Amino acid sequence: MATLTESRIDLKQLASDIVAKAVKAGASDAEVTIREGDEFSAGVRMGEVETLKESGSRGVGIRVLMEAEHGYRVASTSTSDFTPEGIEHLVKGALALGRVTSVDSFAGLAETGEFGSLPGDLQLYHDDVYSLPTAERIEYARRAEAAALAADTRITNSAGGSFDASTGRKTFANSRGFAGEYEASSCSISCSPIALGKSGEMQRDYWYTYARSLKKLASPESVGLEAARRTLRRLDGRRVKTQQAPLIFAPEIARSLIGAIFDAASGDSIYRGASFFAGKLGEQVAAESVTVIDDGTMVGGFGTSPFDGEGLPSRRTVIVERGVLLNYLLNTYTGRKLNMKSTGSASRGLAGNPGIGAGNLYLEAGDQSADEILHSVESGLYVTELIGQGVNMVTGDYSRGASGIWIENGELTYPVQEITIAGNLKEMFRNITAIGNDLEFRGSVASPTLRVDGMTIAGE
Repeated sequence: MATLTESRIDLKQLASDIVAKAVKAGASDAEVTIREGDEFSAGVRMGEVETLKESGSRGVGIRVLMEAEHGYRVASTSTSDFTPEGIEHLVKGALALGRVTSVDSFAGLAETGEFGSLPGDLQLYHDDVYSLPTAERIEYARRAEAAALAADTRITNSAGGSFDASTGRKTFANSRGFAGEYEASSCSISCSPIALGKSGEMQRDYWYTYARSLKKLASPESVGLEAARRTLRRLDGRRVKTQQAPLIFAPEIARSLIGAIFDAASGDSIYRGASFFAGKLGEQVAAESVTVIDDGTMVGGFGTSPFDGEGLPSRRTVIVERGVLLNYLLNTYTGRKLNMKSTGSASRGLAGNPGIGAGNLYLEAGDQSADEILHSVESGLYVTELIGQGVNMVTGDYSRGASGIWIENGELTYPVQEITIAGNLKEMFRNITAIGNDLEFRGSVASPTLRVDGMTIAGE
């Protein structure tokens, strides 16, 4: 049997061998996932190295399906033991569990003709993320922090600067003939300075740069300066009176609202009746300016992959178009529950059944600049931080702690803190009155600047 010390072709062979072993031992169908990866992290604080971590991991998981009357019995196990004995134990354990689990009439792999992988180089892996010597990686973190500390005399301390890098490989095979694998890489620089206000209060904020390739990272100095700017604008904050007012969500905050659209459209929530989008396909659920897309095919994207967690090709799915809910996000199981087809949205760990995952999830950009949206508000709040959860996906009720900057006559005036913003997502999506042209992917979920009207700010 192939081992991980051999070539990458042998990883696929190893997965296929384990599948064959499970079928021979009595499984009707089987899926095997192998993950391996390594991580590096360097953290400095006040110029001194505080943490230095280098680690590697690998694991294999199997899911077996045993045909029974009216469906399948399903079970899964995982291990980090790649010896022949470890693999034998993995397969036997899954089959033993499978014999005693209950029958599920909706379980089962996708049809053979549905499997596949996106062709070509998706530019997910760049070996330069590990090209720097350890001393230079530490220096990246140190440079970011030093730039923040030098930006203003009010910045007196630091929660640290960091440089992180990782690479990983995922291999997947099943008994319907699919076998595929891909590699991915990432690296980042971040910084979190602490500033001292007039009254002695301390505030901190952060900034970061994140990329699949080292050469696509912003400079450490630019990260430190932006982190300093964001920290300083929080100083000497105050509360405002309770009122209804327009809210402008900064892009890095607005993406949480787009994440809520994903949660509401997830097949798991839909078939359980645990989403306010249940039964709403084809209906207007947001303002006409709103188009939300989940695209797992974008070259170099942070959420891109050639195939999903079940071996179906990744794809581009329009969830909401011009405010109308067009699609739910489904894997094979939730598709069957809803009498629909998978959207290639399966995600999975080493063990367990597939879940629902996003690719590159984003709100399409509008045609206004962030400044134009800001200038359109006579009195309102520019939201720069959300605190806590406080979102009910069944009813849409939304209430979260927040801080930001007060807007007066279209200008940012003073920082605001210790407030709560509240509304209902069903109304909030319909009350999106402006969308910025500043869409930028800093992760797998992205949004431009958003203006939402009609929300309540609870303060004094």
